[in-house]
Amino acid sequence: MSTSPAVNVHTEQNSELSRDVKFTVLSNARRRDVLRLLRSYDEPVGIRDLAERIAAWENDTTPEAVTYKQRKRVYTSLHQTHLPALEDAGLIEAARTWEGITLTPRARELDAYLDGERSTSEWSNYYFGFASVGLAVTGVAWVGLYPFSLLPGLAYATILSLVLFVTALVHARTVRR
Repeated sequence: MSTSPAVNVHTEQNSELSRDVKFTVLSNARRRDVLRLLRSYDEPVGIRDLAERIAAWENDTTPEAVTYKQRKRVYTSLHQTHLPALEDAGLIEAARTWEGITLTPRARELDAYLDGERSTSEWSNYYFGFASVGLAVTGVAWVGLYPFSLLPGLAYATILSLVLFVTALVHARTVRR
């Protein structure tokens, strides 16, 4: 096991990660990206694949379009800093020197933090869709088109408010998990 200044943990694999270790591991975007990528793979992966994928995300391009320099920059930081820190924390294992990298069961402790980061944009889509439908219904009711002219404006406002309330409630419960 390598020793990294970022995370140095000398605990048993069965114990829970300390808050400090969790915060240290999650404080870096590349470490979060490594954990996310490893969760998405069904089989062990090598450092080259991780570096290429992360370089693509960081440069807003496809893995095929990543340049040697972009990939090398990520590869070097993964090799020297981030993968050793994740290994020291007991979150990853490698069959050889950074080949055949897999998550350990202990990495599940960080799932809630990693899920919440990416799910924010999904909820913004729900709210945008809700606002669009609300504006359309309000516009049609204001013009007085049938069947929207059958109910008073206050009824539509109440229905839209209730739907917004339920959506926000579901969002809050999802984020807390």
